Amino acid sequence: MRATLERSNLLKSLAHVHRVVERRNTIPILSNVLIRANGQALTLKATDLDLEVLETVPAEVGRPGGTTVPAHMLYDIVRKLQDGSEVALETAVDGQTLTVRAGRSNFSLQMLPESDFPDLTIGEFPIRFELPAATFKSLIDRTQFAISTEETRYYLNGIYLHTPTIEGRTLLRAVATDGHRLARAQTSVPTGAEGMPGIIIPRKTVGEIQKLLDGGEGDAIIEISETKIRVTFGLVVLTSKLIDGTFPDYARVIPQTNDKLLKVDRSTFSSAVDRVSTVASERGRAVKLALSSEGRLALSVNNPDSGSATEELDVDYDSDPIDIGFNSKYLLDIAAQLKTDKAEFRFADPGSPTLIQDEGDDSALYVLMPMRV
Repeated sequence: MRATLERSNLLKSLAHVHRVVERRNTIPILSNVLIRANGQALTLKATDLDLEVLETVPAEVGRPGGTTVPAHMLYDIVRKLQDGSEVALETAVDGQTLTVRAGRSNFSLQMLPESDFPDLTIGEFPIRFELPAATFKSLIDRTQFAISTEETRYYLNGIYLHTPTIEGRTLLRAVATDGHRLARAQTSVPTGAEGMPGIIIPRKTVGEIQKLLDGGEGDAIIEISETKIRVTFGLVVLTSKLIDGTFPDYARVIPQTNDKLLKVDRSTFSSAVDRVSTVASERGRAVKLALSSEGRLALSVNNPDSGSATEELDVDYDSDPIDIGFNSKYLLDIAAQLKTDKAEFRFADPGSPTLIQDEGDDSALYVLMPMRV
């Protein structure tokens, strides 16, 4: 194999694919990136057996072929080469090493055979649809913070993507929950996604999809099988195994009868919570919300070890007074995902879940469990 390409193009592609590779591997081939030169392009592929990323980059190919070399080492080498340089990749005649040349720099890397590299893309993907990259990323951005990190409940370690039909309208809906909070975002179902099975996209895959779609324009192609998801965007193809489990019936925890409505300026509320939580304990992070029927919200934090803080806000509220506590970090996480100027909170009582969403917008909804304060 012999190929030449611009350092910037190679570095950008390696930056995408090398993230998938775990630093410590008991299987040597999984530490490597697969490089294949063919036609007028170089393809780079990396995998951890659960997630695979493949990217195509333009190159001058002198001799077609393929091999694998250590991913993190190759990335570090290319990252340290001079800007604007041309990088030449060439396999040795003995089939043992790959030479990396740029200007006066010359590196020789140990190879493992291409035939040993696993392939995650084998199999049929019967469900296929296209979705604007910005829409897909929004679904993920607005829910991923609520993914559980508790490994014992593995079925909560991802985003549940499914297509429910509500009042005659079919939606593409993303849901995540960790038992303390729930995030739900939705959009109109794209053509081809109707009737797709509900799938759970793993947390690591969610993070890679976010980076892949970041700032991108155009449509992402999404393909789904019983056990895998494949996302194609531009010259990058991401394939991942799905979590094999059953997502709980989340609709049961979304309150339907919360009748105490609070409307508050989102940025003012977020800033106030951030300020008073400065004195909260790292373990509890509890902030108390005291609402009076005169349209006054008092935020307070009391930490026996460090002190206390209070702040008052003028709000739109005319129901019965209520005192309720929340984890301040969870409140800030949700506030960061709201889009409109006004946030709506719907309360029942101090011990029941609270419903939070944008004013006049049902594209995202959040449920937050209260804390004792």
